[in-house]
Amino acid sequence: MIEHIVLLKFSTNTTEEQKQELIRRTLLLKNVIPGIVDIQQGYNFSNRSQGFEIGLTVRFEDKASLEYYGPHPEHQAVFSYLKEIGLVDSIIVDFEI
Repeated sequence: MIEHIVLLKFSTNTTEEQKQELIRRTLLLKNVIPGIVDIQQGYNFSNRSQGFEIGLTVRFEDKASLEYYGPHPEHQAVFSYLKEIGLVDSIIVDFEI
């Protein structure tokens, strides 16, 4: 299995409603992209976050599923929305479990 971790930092202009919509859209990906075993996303409450506000974890069946996920049209639509609402920075980590 593959664990995909993403941390997101937003513009000060990004609203809470936009962040909530991002989470809603992201969680729906499990229903449309094959190979996703589990997906979780939520607000970071740590004071050690260095400004990263939302965390995402996606567990995939295998590396092929992760590779399929990136260019998938539904994932690309969520990523476009993410950029539209003011993504400033992200950190991505992938590892095998």
